[in-house]
Amino acid sequence: MRISKHLTQKQLAERLSISPRYLMSLENKKQIPSCPLLFRIIRELGISADMIFYPESKNDEETVKKLQMLLNTCNERDITAIITILQSLVKIMNSTQSQ
Repeated sequence: MRISKHLTQKQLAERLSISPRYLMSLENKKQIPSCPLLFRIIRELGISADMIFYPESKNDEETVKKLQMLLNTCNERDITAIITILQSLVKIMNSTQSQ
């Protein structure tokens, strides 16, 4: 994910306040980060915690990831509006399909 964000190990390490060497150990699976550091990594890279804790989950499809990332940028009011719109859309689609 770091590479897809066009970040070097040094850049990400600086953002996380860790050494590039430690980040390299994390990436090579030689070290396991603490929970607070894992939280910072997830936030910094904008990834879903489900990708870390449930890698076998079918919710790791690209479309779902994109939606999750977009939702993370919304405030509570925006999310409420989005939910209302989606519920209406699903209702319309279901009524159209049953006809």
